[in-house]
Amino acid sequence: MENKEQSAKTAYYRTPLGLARITAEDGFITSVSARDEEHEVAPVDDLLLNAAIKQLDEYFAGTRKEFDLPIKQPGSDFQQEVWQQLLTIPYGRTISYGQQSRILNNPLGIRAIASTNGKNALWIVVPCHRVIGSDGSLTGYASGVWRKRWLLEHEARVAGVGQTTLF
Repeated sequence: MENKEQSAKTAYYRTPLGLARITAEDGFITSVSARDEEHEVAPVDDLLLNAAIKQLDEYFAGTRKEFDLPIKQPGSDFQQEVWQQLLTIPYGRTISYGQQSRILNNPLGIRAIASTNGKNALWIVVPCHRVIGSDGSLTGYASGVWRKRWLLEHEARVAGVGQTTLF
């Protein structure tokens, strides 16, 4: 029996927001996370990890607005539904946590929905950064509010949204 740790592959990628750690397992990208610590960035001999790096390069260059990667992260049916909904938020746009709870037909589940957004393991690829406070504030973001601000400003600039600040 193959050890789960042995089947997982990892790459490190330097972004404008610091280092990202990308993991793949069983034909899926299973996590993309922003890192504050340093790690060696070396070429990777894996087609899927290289596809993820290429698509992140395109995203940061402003030429990619949607990711086309096989993704999978563990979670309950509720969490999967929340993460799936995040994928429908258009590039360069934001919604509030309240709007997200109404879209999910769960207006009383706002805290659980916000908590699930914070557990999203697929940074940028599943765009939880596009969800903001009802008052327009940049409420909590697992990768740091400064990264959320940068991502939203980047997307607004690339999308040509009437303003470069969305909040």
